[in-house]
Amino acid sequence: MIFNILTLFPDLITSYTSESILKRAQAGKYIAINPVNIRDFATDKHHTVDDTPYGGGAGMVMKPEPIYEALKSIDALPYKSVRGIKKITKVFDGSLSKKKKTVYLSPRGRQFDQRVAEEWASLSELTLICGRYEGIDHRVVDHMIDEEVSIGPYVLAGGELGALVMIEAIARNIPGVLGNPDSLIDETHTEHIDAEYPQYTRPKAFMGWEVPEILMTGDHKKISDWRKEQSNV
Repeated sequence: MIFNILTLFPDLITSYTSESILKRAQAGKYIAINPVNIRDFATDKHHTVDDTPYGGGAGMVMKPEPIYEALKSIDALPYKSVRGIKKITKVFDGSLSKKKKTVYLSPRGRQFDQRVAEEWASLSELTLICGRYEGIDHRVVDHMIDEEVSIGPYVLAGGELGALVMIEAIARNIPGVLGNPDSLIDETHTEHIDAEYPQYTRPKAFMGWEVPEILMTGDHKKISDWRKEQSNV
């Protein structure tokens, strides 16, 4: 699966995704992570990507042209082919193929959760647009994406942290990414689990705090029942 991340700060993406699970997933060619610097698609000598908002107001708004060109460069615009009299042309219809999706990270979007992560793990390509400043020109939202998605009801300086959250959550559900596929069976917030059960390891007693006795019994049925009970607290 390919993750394209449109951002003004590609090093933020590269730094995190060059470690741990995501590093191994890329080395194993289960995923590819492609940071795309929006500023590279600005056409003026200063590489300007923002401007003052129409109608006034505080802050700056990201311009539509560099985002459009960045999306176009990776074939992530929501086009469909339309057969005309002499040739086939492409027009916007607001959706990519079923195996590709373009998303804008926004606090006003639908909530990203484990169910979405599992669903999107079957995509071949996911493009995430990270806003900055006061947001992006709304023509991007209206015409260049499939949907807006939020990682929570709060505001961050930009979409990069949200994009990294989504990449890791989705990648974990791609076959081969986790060394042990059984790790997903009891994953927190899967369909049948509200919260992952408590885990303990040696020593049995620490600072007077004891491991629950039921885990010492060796009775797998009782342990399984206890874990199920703890997983739906």
